[in-house]
Amino acid sequence: MGTPFEEKRQYFYAEISEVKKAEFINGEILIHAPTRLREANAIDNLLCLLDGYVEKHHLGTVGHGKLLITLARNDYEPDICFFGTAKAQHFTPDQTQFPAPDLVVEVLSDSTAAIDRGLKFEDYALHGVAEYWIIDPEQESIEQYVLRGTAYELAVKVKTGTIQSNIVSGFEIPVRAVFDSPEQIAALQAILA
Repeated sequence: MGTPFEEKRQYFYAEISEVKKAEFINGEILIHAPTRLREANAIDNLLCLLDGYVEKHHLGTVGHGKLLITLARNDYEPDICFFGTAKAQHFTPDQTQFPAPDLVVEVLSDSTAAIDRGLKFEDYALHGVAEYWIIDPEQESIEQYVLRGTAYELAVKVKTGTIQSNIVSGFEIPVRAVFDSPEQIAALQAILA
């Protein structure tokens, strides 16, 4: 018999499903509200660009939505994450729990902003996630944080121009492509050309 914390975590693993987005945070199960369209569009646009680029260049694996990241005390389902080949080569087709990614992207919503900027920000840094993007779909901005030691440092906060990943080699996109479908299509065509 484990501790109450361990028992709650095992219950979480047994009860989560593909239907609901859920996370295990500080010993509690957090079920997320449905995503608003502007948040979903930002996630979909960036996911398509990142996944297309990573697949084309054989750089690793891109995960999203229901991919469960298991850290020391908490389990998260980031909006988008990237694992370089060093980690991804060990994954199996039936795997359901994953280690800390190399890049995490969280898209802010009213219900997740405090956690994305607080506990997750600290947890991802402590577990060695080398790069963390926070996307604000209302402000149409992207904050890029890079791990320095055990803490994040803001590299850029942008609304226009381009943003380039430090971890995904060569991945550079127009910021507007995350928020604007015609821009996203043009950026995707450039990636796949």
